[in-house]
Amino acid sequence: MSVFLRRSCGAVIAYAVVSQSAWADLTANDVWADWQAYLGGMGYEVSGTASTSGNVTTVANVSLAMDLPEQDGQFTMNFPEMTMTENGDGTVSIGLPASFPLVIDGTADDEVFKAALTYSHDGMTMLVSGSPEDMTYDYSASRLGVVLDSVEADGETIPSDVVKVAFDMTGVAGTSRMVIGENRDVDQSFTADGLTYDIAFDDPESDDQGKFSGKMDALTFKGAGMIPMGINAADYQSMIEAGFNFAGAFTYGAGSSDISGTGDGEQFGMQSSSQGGTFEIAMDADHIGYDIAQNSVELSVTSQDLPFPIELAMAQAGIKFDVPVQASDEAQPFAFGMNLTDFTMSDIIWGMFDPAGALPRDPATIALDATGTAKVLVDFLDPTVAETLDATEAAPGELETLAINQLTVSMVGAKLTGTGAFEFDNSNLEAFDGMPAPSGEANLQLVGANALIDKLIGMGLMSDSDAMGARMMMGMLAVPGDAPDTLNSKIEINKEGHISANGQRIK
Repeated sequence: MSVFLRRSCGAVIAYAVVSQSAWADLTANDVWADWQAYLGGMGYEVSGTASTSGNVTTVANVSLAMDLPEQDGQFTMNFPEMTMTENGDGTVSIGLPASFPLVIDGTADDEVFKAALTYSHDGMTMLVSGSPEDMTYDYSASRLGVVLDSVEADGETIPSDVVKVAFDMTGVAGTSRMVIGENRDVDQSFTADGLTYDIAFDDPESDDQGKFSGKMDALTFKGAGMIPMGINAADYQSMIEAGFNFAGAFTYGAGSSDISGTGDGEQFGMQSSSQGGTFEIAMDADHIGYDIAQNSVELSVTSQDLPFPIELAMAQAGIKFDVPVQASDEAQPFAFGMNLTDFTMSDIIWGMFDPAGALPRDPATIALDATGTAKVLVDFLDPTVAETLDATEAAPGELETLAINQLTVSMVGAKLTGTGAFEFDNSNLEAFDGMPAPSGEANLQLVGANALIDKLIGMGLMSDSDAMGARMMMGMLAVPGDAPDTLNSKIEINKEGHISANGQRIK
């Protein structure tokens, strides 16, 4: 995890919670007090001027500021006002102007920055009901939008044609419930008809420029978590130590993107589309986990170096991992997985290296599912510890066990599958050239290898001598299976470092 992500993830999560529940209560005064208490407990300094007229309380010049001690700087966000209307039926309505400036400024790494944005909405409503200890926020809007107006860096204003950022979301509706006690338990759900984005830059000191636009349809989000009192959102390590946890899932129905530009004097472009996807996240004091997947992905890339586009497609693409984050004397579980299912390329690309169509052009699949245990030696999310690791290049943990639950590589008529399980001796770094010594076994099956070698020889991509060497190696490591052109292999490594294949020692 990068330094930026470590420093930012707590603040981003805190702001996401705030943005979906504008912190109201059954009375306007309690709303403003709870806003300050919650954000103050997260490490923000909150200020604003409150005035009441009848049943409406207006808070003007709202400011949220946070010190960034690691960078000897600060982060500040300002917006002009918000209103809280007591409806007389035990509910409170939150109001924001239809359009207003939003200013973000601060100092980081001795650089002063300032970004001016415009936030706008159409028909936004936000209603709070319940009790001071159990509040539910219901909100909706036909449209929400954010546009970047200007950016300043070290006192110099960057021209408006240098950078452009715009986001629009339509058909927004959601609910956020918060139960307040010793901690804050949050349960959220959210839907939107669509999201569009448009980002562009044009470097005035070079020919580099680019545009990035896209959209997603049928968005949903559902998540829940616990936010401890009195934490620092800028320090993720302190947050999880205090008991912070969160789990949620974001989905979309379809999406597309378009990237184009010039870099180092060469033009490029990329268009992509998919028929839906998911992004799941879970984090607490023990682990962080992500699971990302896309369905029916199509990709087209153009380059100045090629006279035709590179067109790719896949039925599904995904990656997931779950890693422990807290130092412990005990081994902790982890998981990693990825898949590239039914991958295909255009005939133009195939024709570059297989013009005669000798190789089978069936969709290719690569999949891996692995789990294991590892001992985390240090709290690597702690900024101070992370800086020490960067400086010393020390390992943050030790691998204890690894299980390959699934391995599949299927392409050009051949298919490799396998499973395996290994233990690692971290006290023995000599037997395998600095790697902890493994012990265990892997079971592999390879189908269609000889037919593929014959085709490669016929295409001139493999010589007879190279083919003979490959077949001799397969003969050493594998035995024929029951089906034609099938090889099975059982690779074993014992605790003494001896390696055998199908019972025959090879090391």
